[in-house]
Amino acid sequence: MKKNNTQMLVEAGIMLAMAVVLSEFVKLFKMPMGGSVTLGGMVPIFIFAFRWGGKKGLLVGAVYGILDLIIGFYPAHPLSILLDYPLAYGMLGLAGFFKKNTAGYISGIVTGIAGRFVMHVISGVAFFASYAIEAGKTPLVYSVSYNAPYLGVEMAIAIVLSLLIMKFVKLPEART
Repeated sequence: MKKNNTQMLVEAGIMLAMAVVLSEFVKLFKMPMGGSVTLGGMVPIFIFAFRWGGKKGLLVGAVYGILDLIIGFYPAHPLSILLDYPLAYGMLGLAGFFKKNTAGYISGIVTGIAGRFVMHVISGVAFFASYAIEAGKTPLVYSVSYNAPYLGVEMAIAIVLSLLIMKFVKLPEART
C-alpha cells in the first residue's frame, strides 16, 4: 500500500507538471479574458483520474486549478477565483468515476469538461455581468457563448489525445 501511495503522489506531481507545461507553453488560441485552447493541457489530469479514480482526480484537478491561478492570475472577485480555478479544474477529476474503457473515457472527459464549463458559466453570470451588458446580451447567454467555443475545442482535443494515450497506459491494481 505504501508503494502504491508513493507511486500515486509521484504520478500526481508529474501529471501536474505536464498539465502546466502544456497549458502555458502550447497554446493554440488564447481567449481575451481568460481561457485558451491548448494541445491537451487537461489530458494529464484526465489520465491521472482514469488511473487513480475520481476522488484523487478531483483533488489533483483542484491543485492544478490553484497552480493555474498562481501562474496566470486574473484579478477578480474572490468567489469568482474559487469557481474559475480550484472548483472548475477539480471537476476534471470526475472522469475517474467512469468505467475504464473507451466509452467510459469519452463519458468521463465530457462530464469533466461539462463540470468545468458549468463552474465558468456560474462565475461569468455572477461576476462578469457587466461585460454582457456592454455586449447587449444577458449574462447567461454571454457566459455560455464565451466559454462554450474554447472548451468545446479543448474537449475534442482531450478526447482524441486521451484515447490514444490510454491504449498504452496500464491501470494500477489498487485504486480508491
